[in-house]
Amino acid sequence: MLWIQSKSKYYKNKYVVTLFIFSFYGMFLDDVDIFTIISQNIKLHKMNEEKELVEAKLTKTKNTLDKLQYLSELEAYARENKLFKKDDEDIFIITYK
Repeated sequence: MLWIQSKSKYYKNKYVVTLFIFSFYGMFLDDVDIFTIISQNIKLHKMNEEKELVEAKLTKTKNTLDKLQYLSELEAYARENKLFKKDDEDIFIITYK
């Protein structure tokens, strides 16, 4: 009981009550509450990871395009990746499960 009486003087102070109300409103009830901030940070982290993946793919594609300027590289790319063949050739595709 003594503990409640010693703390009750803080609850009667209008500044402490006002600070508590505005803090509660700002953290939980406002449009930009703590839950929104956390979810936005998670989304931002995921988008940054996706951005890094896209940049890596872009770099790989640019390197491939630079190589394809030469006719020998173009033929090798078409045969390896697009399964093009010459008229007198047979292609065997081996897959592993």
